[in-house]
Amino acid sequence: MSVLDALEAGPASLAQLVRTTGLARPTAHRLAVALERHRMVSRDSQGRFVLGPRLGELSIATGEDRLLAVASPVLVQLRDLTGESAQLYRRQGDVRVCVAAAERTSGLRDTVPVGSELPMTAGSAAQVLLAWEDSERIRRVLVNAKFTGNTLAQVRRRRWAQSVGEREQGVVSVSAPISGPGGRVIAAVSVSGPLERLTRAPGRLHAQAVASAAEKINEALHAQDAPAR
Repeated sequence: MSVLDALEAGPASLAQLVRTTGLARPTAHRLAVALERHRMVSRDSQGRFVLGPRLGELSIATGEDRLLAVASPVLVQLRDLTGESAQLYRRQGDVRVCVAAAERTSGLRDTVPVGSELPMTAGSAAQVLLAWEDSERIRRVLVNAKFTGNTLAQVRRRRWAQSVGEREQGVVSVSAPISGPGGRVIAAVSVSGPLERLTRAPGRLHAQAVASAAEKINEALHAQDAPAR
């Protein structure tokens, strides 16, 4: 656990693991390599230890159902309040995945089926899921992104994002972050629809509603995490 806790802050060499954990060098190396065999730890391109893919798989298994249970009724409320389709996205590697949705029942709408994989380089949900990542990961995505570093700085400041025709021409959206333990952004809640209805400034119409929906989900998740008294 000391090794995993140390890697939560980012990649670490063996020497850094020794300093952070206080473990003897042979012990830190033995534990890190053992964790690597079980995919709890892996190596980056520089040979540094990083948190491994197995942790993400376990996190999804334990947290996905709870997040969906909390978010699903809120998405329905958001759809009914705004009159637009509402979605919930999580990042998985280089894509974002729609894990829940409440579709507008009639008229022109943006339909994103559950399970759809969308790029991390376009769209307000991508902006939200990327804005609080480490600087190196942000830099890599921005190379091909439809938005800029200044855009992400605005997202961090106001805690919502908007996009106009980034992912698909004529489609606009507004998104806000959902945070997990420690305040890390784990998902994005969104509304999306046609440009002709949401205009080129969709945040003016729906940022407050989307941010409020995200806060409802955050509060419910954190209330479940709170220790009993």
